[in-house]
Amino acid sequence: MTEMTLDEVLESLWQRWTRGKADRNSPLHTPVVGTVDASGKPKQRVMVLREVNRTERRMRFHTDIRSAKVDQIGDAAPVSVIGYDPSAKIQLRLSGTARIEQDSETADKAWAASALSSRRCYLANPGPGTAVDAPMSGLTAEQELVVPSQDESEAARPAFAVLLIDVTTVEWLYLAASGHRRARFDWDGAAWRGTWLIP
Repeated sequence: MTEMTLDEVLESLWQRWTRGKADRNSPLHTPVVGTVDASGKPKQRVMVLREVNRTERRMRFHTDIRSAKVDQIGDAAPVSVIGYDPSAKIQLRLSGTARIEQDSETADKAWAASALSSRRCYLANPGPGTAVDAPMSGLTAEQELVVPSQDESEAARPAFAVLLIDVTTVEWLYLAASGHRRARFDWDGAAWRGTWLIP
């Protein structure tokens, strides 16, 4: 990789996240989202990246309102997201403030655009994280085999929510045998301020 300017790095990392959202085969399509629980313990999970809005510095993921991360995030909580593209040897990290929305225009639009096969996940009963005696999805045997109809899927809407992240810091790390390169960008309220860092 030829040496890049900070502006080029910033442009590149947003392009990578945007492509990651659109390309199911991209390793950035399913980054790791980190939160902290009430006892201060870190919690991480792989999530599907549903939207990247560079102008608003926002990322969107979908979640079940019954999941533990919903309580961890609430209306405003610090979160982190990390993804790694092994073919490019680039790690992308970001942090910001997240919130959960269930009854909002954003959530309604996200639900309307969701595939029926994706909606099926929210039909699980009991909800995510519930202890059970044997391995199970929470879906009935029939639900596991058949994609629900539009009408059938609407029963899952009360469990659906969006996780929105307002991004305030992004980091880029390029791994190279000859010497790594690292940059960080912080949002100052009006623009991104970048700096090179020793990896």
